[in-house]
Amino acid sequence: MQVSRASNIVTFTTKGQVVIPSKLRREFEIKAGTRAAVISTPEGILLKPVTREYIRSLRGSLKNKKVWAAFQDDRRWERED
Repeated sequence: MQVSRASNIVTFTTKGQVVIPSKLRREFEIKAGTRAAVISTPEGILLKPVTREYIRSLRGSLKNKKVWAAFQDDRRWERED
């Protein structure tokens, strides 16, 4: 998958929705129903499509970590908002 650095300007709706340009949807294999991880970075908001390729890239990344405790902490944080 080739990642481009070209800027695309989008507009947010009153509900916070945004349309990803079709060229980028094709490039990142985003189809109707594709989920995305929304990550806050020092540079701004990062949207990472959760595709098969992304899921495969995570294999083994949680070895020897307290995954269940982190999951529970995340769930508590989500419920507080």
